[in-house]
Amino acid sequence: MKKIIIRSNVAIVFFACISLFQSCLKDSATKTYTLYSPVYKSVAEVRAGIKSDAPSTVGKPGKIVILGNYIFLNEVDKGVHVIDNTNPSAPVNKYFIAIPGNLDLAVKGTTLYADLYRDLVTIDISNPSSIQVKNIAKNVFPGRRYSNFFVQDTSRVIVDWIKKDTTVSADEQPSFGGVYMYLASSVSSAPVQSAIGVSGSMARFALVSNYLYAVTDYSLNVFDISQPENPVFTSQKNLGWQIETIFPFKGNLFIGSQTGVYIFSTANPAQPNQLSMFAHLTMCDPVIADEKFAYVTLHAGTICGSTLNQLNVLDISNLASPRNVKSYPLTNPHGLSKDGNTLFICDGAEGLKVFDATDVMNLKLLQTITGINTYDVIAMNNNAIVVTANGLYQYDYNNNKQVTLRSKITYGL
Repeated sequence: MKKIIIRSNVAIVFFACISLFQSCLKDSATKTYTLYSPVYKSVAEVRAGIKSDAPSTVGKPGKIVILGNYIFLNEVDKGVHVIDNTNPSAPVNKYFIAIPGNLDLAVKGTTLYADLYRDLVTIDISNPSSIQVKNIAKNVFPGRRYSNFFVQDTSRVIVDWIKKDTTVSADEQPSFGGVYMYLASSVSSAPVQSAIGVSGSMARFALVSNYLYAVTDYSLNVFDISQPENPVFTSQKNLGWQIETIFPFKGNLFIGSQTGVYIFSTANPAQPNQLSMFAHLTMCDPVIADEKFAYVTLHAGTICGSTLNQLNVLDISNLASPRNVKSYPLTNPHGLSKDGNTLFICDGAEGLKVFDATDVMNLKLLQTITGINTYDVIAMNNNAIVVTANGLYQYDYNNNKQVTLRSKITYGL
């Protein structure tokens, strides 16, 4: 079984040896490594793991979608929590849909689209307590990438890693030196048939009318979902590398990457056309947009390789030539959302920041909600739903100068 070594430290141990005729001092260096061995399952075993399950405690939250009175919250690599949010002051965690390897999702009516490692799975959620898998599009997403030239067995799926520390002589050289993975919005019993869910700004899936757009590390993939339960792959646009997020607005797609923002027109929805690309330094960046401006948060990180943390405001009155008109320093911004003139920014461990964005050239900080480590936010209908490291929080911003907590679902970390 191949092993991955992801860190090491060195200890020097000295030994003394004494004999009747002479004494000598020898030194011997050792290295301690943390090894990760992959745990494989067959493709059939992984697909058999798709099922309805009892509601479970949120452990490691990821992407978020809101549709009607429901919140769909990704549990990283495990599936989707379905939360009844009829009363935002008392949300109810009602169902869990187990989807192995799931990181991204989109919801249209009673159909859930989700990644299943390399596959795209289509699920009928009209009865969340008894889901039906309608379609699995095989190998439409690239496999997860690992460093140090590790190559997985592509006939099987890596579902976990076994960790083990080991110590070897300093003269011994490990086969591999590290590993990383890109892991890369009256109540009915289910969402309204034709409605499209609102996704957070960290999303890699976007729905526009009868099309699903999904970005990978290097491409934009397009699926025709005019028959919702049978997505048909129509085209792929290569975008270079380090693609991260996608945000649909008024017939355009705003795609965030570590090197800039791409703007695509969906006038021809099956074959989106690139209108422009605004380049910036190598940074991680989600992006959202309104009628006149795009808002891009840039944050430092080990993958992004930079120390700059800020909000860039782009003038997109000419989509073919976006330009940066203002930048604002932040601490470690991630997801963001805008409703009317109220702008929310998840500024990492510094909390949720609320701005008056009436004048983009002079954003006014109205409030900073501290004590939460924020990741993403969806703001609509005076309710801001925030994904944090501490829990799923909801805030009333009817008075945006005095945003108040409505509820929280604490994670079982």
